[in-house]
Amino acid sequence: MMGKFIYDGTVSLEVEDRALAHLQAVISTKLRRSEPMFFTWREDASVGDGRTSVWLHPGASLVFRFYGSRRPALNPAWIDALAFAANSPSGLRVLSEPQDAPVAADAPATA
Repeated sequence: MMGKFIYDGTVSLEVEDRALAHLQAVISTKLRRSEPMFFTWREDASVGDGRTSVWLHPGASLVFRFYGSRRPALNPAWIDALAFAANSPSGLRVLSEPQDAPVAADAPATA
């Protein structure tokens, strides 16, 4: 099921609900700590196949719109990988889920 990340009501990214839940965990942790960052994603070929980067900061207007009603279980290894990217000079980007880590139901964000 595809959810949507919406920035400032004008820029959006369609992303699978499970990935969106992991992005929300990392982004909310970083912003709670007042740690701004870039979030970059590759656009679909249908809209030009380019790249979009947004500056995430505590005052930014963010919406995480999930298609499904159930909260996905979180994978701590995926959260760690996303947090590592978020702390890098290039910032957060959507990464594939590591397949070799256990999944914990409602695991707290460790980012």
